[in-house]
Amino acid sequence: MAWYWQSLIGLAIAIGVIWLVLVAALLIAKPDRARLGEALRLLPDLLRLLRRLAADPALPRGVRVRLALLLAYLAIPIDLIPDFIPVLGYADDAIIVVAVLRSTVRRAGLDAVRAHWPGTEEGFTAVCRLAGLR
Repeated sequence: MAWYWQSLIGLAIAIGVIWLVLVAALLIAKPDRARLGEALRLLPDLLRLLRRLAADPALPRGVRVRLALLLAYLAIPIDLIPDFIPVLGYADDAIIVVAVLRSTVRRAGLDAVRAHWPGTEEGFTAVCRLAGLR
């Protein structure tokens, strides 16, 4: 077998294993419906926040690239876990958004996120609580 076929098969197996690990992590973490509902109500403000942060030239380039990749992932209809699977279908998107938001706060600071927040103060407090930020 040619080396490129072996490489493609190895890559496909690695992607499959990573996907299975992410599915297992989601099944273990399984967010409760109250938190998931709160996250869905904040979705429009979160999308505006992510777009504003990705367009801010004052932020480090790595943060902006991460945010742009997140927005592209959210726009693409193909997900890690299909949306027709109850609870977990939307939870993968929420978990990825939370992970990128935490990473953004670590690199850019909570003040940068607060400056770009388009919603209410209660909404920002809810986002901080959902993302585990202080």
